Amino acid sequence: MDSDAAWQVVSDIPLPGVVIIKHANPCGAATSDGDMAEAFRKALAGDPVSAFGGIVALNRPVDKKTAEELVKTFFEVIIAPGFAADAAGLLETRKNVRVLEIPATCSKRSSGYEFRRVMGGLLIQDRDMDEFDIRKAKVVTKRIPTEAEYQALDFAWRVVKHVKSNAIVYTTKDQLVGMGAGQTSRVDSVKIAKMKAVLPTEGCVLGSDAFFPFRDGIDMAAQAGITAIIEPGGSVKDDEVIQAADEHGIAMIFTGIRHFKH
Repeated sequence: MDSDAAWQVVSDIPLPGVVIIKHANPCGAATSDGDMAEAFRKALAGDPVSAFGGIVALNRPVDKKTAEELVKTFFEVIIAPGFAADAAGLLETRKNVRVLEIPATCSKRSSGYEFRRVMGGLLIQDRDMDEFDIRKAKVVTKRIPTEAEYQALDFAWRVVKHVKSNAIVYTTKDQLVGMGAGQTSRVDSVKIAKMKAVLPTEGCVLGSDAFFPFRDGIDMAAQAGITAIIEPGGSVKDDEVIQAADEHGIAMIFTGIRHFKH
């Protein structure tokens, strides 16, 4: 299940990228301009403690340089669409590691359903496969996101959909910095994302899988140095939430689509 989650997340990232999964949630994610070793180092830097014993997935073939980085940390499973011969040979030296080669064409974008077993039957739902154009999101604040913020918001929206609800992520345009997952209140997820962050959160953007019911999450995000937010909108207190963002000079966009994951 963790391996499946890892492959789903990394398949959702169009640029060369790496995702690290722990207990079905991404604890590391990053992209690069094609240097997969660098993408891995950035993903690991987001939460190196949680990464230990996790699952790592790469959406580009693994070369020897990347393999040399991978073997420095213990992972249960390493997944990629291909492995160079010298990279595979190096990974073979690690004990208790499963190496999976999955064709790039085998992604979670294939049509189908998701199933959940409940007492007396099954719940069936369409997969969350929406390809949202970040530029079509509604700007609801006085300040419009900068180009750099738009890039970061796009990355945040791709990652947060794979985090268990209530889900909050802090990201740059190419790196997951903090993550809060599976909390019973959204403001707690905002708090945990800051608490878990190893890297500075100042200047990051925030992605939320569903709307903010109150302004407290926005106030806390501002304290963490968040400059822009992407969320679905749709709360009865949207006006209050937008006002909070304006007070803090935060740019906010609404997608009209939510990403609850249970």
